[in-house]
Amino acid sequence: MMRRFARLHDRIGLLVTAVAALLLILSSFGWGRATREAIHEEVEAATRVAEQWLRVLAAEAEADADPARLTERLVAVGRLRANELRILDADGRVIYISPGATYKAGREAPAWFSALVAPTVAERRLPAGDRTLVLRPDVSRSVLDAWDELLLIGGWAFGLLALLWLAVRRVIDRMLAPLATLETALVRGADGSFDTRLPRHGVVELDRLAESYNRLAEQLDRSLLRNARLEEDQAFSRALTARLEEERRQLARELHDELGQAVTAVRAIAGAIAQRSAEQPALHGSAQAILAMTGQMQDGVRAILHRLRRPDALPAGRLGEALGQYCRHWAGLYPAVTLTPELAPVERALSEDFCLTVLRLLQESLTNVARHAEANHVSVELACDEDGLELAVSDDGRGFDPTLRTERYGVTGMRERVAACGGELLIESLASGGTRVCARLPWPDTPPAEGSASTPMQSAEGRRPGSTPHLTRPDPLRPR
Repeated sequence: MMRRFARLHDRIGLLVTAVAALLLILSSFGWGRATREAIHEEVEAATRVAEQWLRVLAAEAEADADPARLTERLVAVGRLRANELRILDADGRVIYISPGATYKAGREAPAWFSALVAPTVAERRLPAGDRTLVLRPDVSRSVLDAWDELLLIGGWAFGLLALLWLAVRRVIDRMLAPLATLETALVRGADGSFDTRLPRHGVVELDRLAESYNRLAEQLDRSLLRNARLEEDQAFSRALTARLEEERRQLARELHDELGQAVTAVRAIAGAIAQRSAEQPALHGSAQAILAMTGQMQDGVRAILHRLRRPDALPAGRLGEALGQYCRHWAGLYPAVTLTPELAPVERALSEDFCLTVLRLLQESLTNVARHAEANHVSVELACDEDGLELAVSDDGRGFDPTLRTERYGVTGMRERVAACGGELLIESLASGGTRVCARLPWPDTPPAEGSASTPMQSAEGRRPGSTPHLTRPDPLRPR
């Protein structure tokens, strides 16, 4: 039952009906007071008429000096209107009581109702010779009439309240009908469909609600479309990346199988010639040159294969080491500028692309300081937390207004690198002078497994003697 009246139109209908019922109850108090006064006036008037008539009879009885004749006349009259008549003898005994009322005989109003509306009317005592006439007003019939009238009014009031509740409920149902359309639209929206648009109904509040929902649905519909396109682009990008990786692996296999074997064969032939030409300096020298050249070619092929089959992750701590090496390298190139590094340890195994992005951001920031800032002091700060990494480079140079358009491709490249990692780049001019470049990068979603293979960040000490630098992969730590 409580669930039934939890609906809005039922609650409003009950509220209106309750207010109407309360007004009727308050009105009933005024009706009860007016009824009490009306009964009092009616009974009082009837009692006065009966009293005057009895006085006349009592005077005649005293003149005739015959009390029995008075009694006979009163018995013949019977009940006086709205009054009970009693005759007492000289000793105060009751010798006659008028008969009861025949009007609505056998019925009485409830005691509580009688207590509310029954007025108090004093009885009259009239002397008639040696007898006494007692006239007692009886308001029970008038009270019963008021009770019957109240029942009739109450029945009509109950019926009208029921009709009022039904009418209010129907009117509210019609007024709230647009909410059913809104509910349907919201249900479809919860299922991911925002193609429903709400019409106007001529009600200001509902029209504003419909307009707001329609704007929201259009925005969400466009967002879903953009998300769908983004997912398609991401799927295409993943497929393209997978295809490129496959091409890289195939190219690596071809280089290893074809070029690697050819170089090995050349080295074997050159080695054989060198062994048999020890007494022929010219031929022996040429064979040694071929061996050296083929060794360099093997190193170059190995470096290319390493680039094509790059490892998935750098061991933990290598990023901080690489950043520290570059800071020391840069400080050696620009001794006039004091560089203060504050690099927190990076206790994660990170992909080479992520580490290379951080290193490129540091390189570009320090390059801009050297070219444009005219600074005396530079600080490099690296901080890590559970969510990601933050790299900040601050200088005390002449400053830079990030709101102005610039043709510097380095800043554009930094923004692109940070956006590709899903991070944020902030370039601000400090109040004390200088510029602060802060890059916030989140950790990769799935940390790759740690590997111990050589990486592009390894130092030049790992190269074998006799290798040719231009055939190996460039070291990112080497100044560009």
